[in-house]
Amino acid sequence: MNKLKGKLINAKIYAVIPAKKNSSRLPNKNILPFGNSTLLEHKISQLQKINDIDEIIVSTDSDIMLEKSKKMGVKSIKRPEELANEIKPMSEFFEYICDLINDDNGILVWSCCTSPLFDEKLIQKALDIYIEKIYNSSEYDSLIATYKFKHFLMDNNGPLNYKLGGHTNSQNLPDLYLFTNGIIITTLENVKKWKCWYGGPKYYKFEVNQMQSIDIDTEEDYIIAKEFYNKINSKID
Repeated sequence: MNKLKGKLINAKIYAVIPAKKNSSRLPNKNILPFGNSTLLEHKISQLQKINDIDEIIVSTDSDIMLEKSKKMGVKSIKRPEELANEIKPMSEFFEYICDLINDDNGILVWSCCTSPLFDEKLIQKALDIYIEKIYNSSEYDSLIATYKFKHFLMDNNGPLNYKLGGHTNSQNLPDLYLFTNGIIITTLENVKKWKCWYGGPKYYKFEVNQMQSIDIDTEEDYIIAKEFYNKINSKID
């Protein structure tokens, strides 16, 4: 156990990796090759390097993913079909996760394998901030990974963050934040109340850069993430 955790909190930390079998835009994305393994195994390996985490849970409807997770020694639970095919609202999935863990005093770390560049160093940093500044705080109720988005946006009615006529440099646009799937941390009590991984008005923005914010949802995302990863590791080598 990390000394910081033992000193500041008396609660178990549960890391949950949601990994559905099917994906409409990028089939089998959670077990696509990445690094020396797959996206799922890559994320499990990152989380296993964090001493503060008491239990890693993979929730999936895929027998292949269950087998891979079990081989890596983490808790692997077959998700009911109705909670994997979007028949039921996501709120029921979060209720299911809370019932599964059954620890109202626990802390949930939501960690998606589609964010492979949100690595163990970032996970540890986010947890340290949560333990030090957010747990038992009245100022914040959760931590979410965000990327500051400085681009011109419009909808069908016109500009959203700039005015037509004249010119604004992109760096001077109002701050908007992309909600990434890098990490979400809050108490299981909050998840039970919100029926979502975060839903409180007092979230702490854990800012990451553009590379770290990549969430693989399309083939293009996947290609970019692999290129970044290979570039980082070629420097290490």
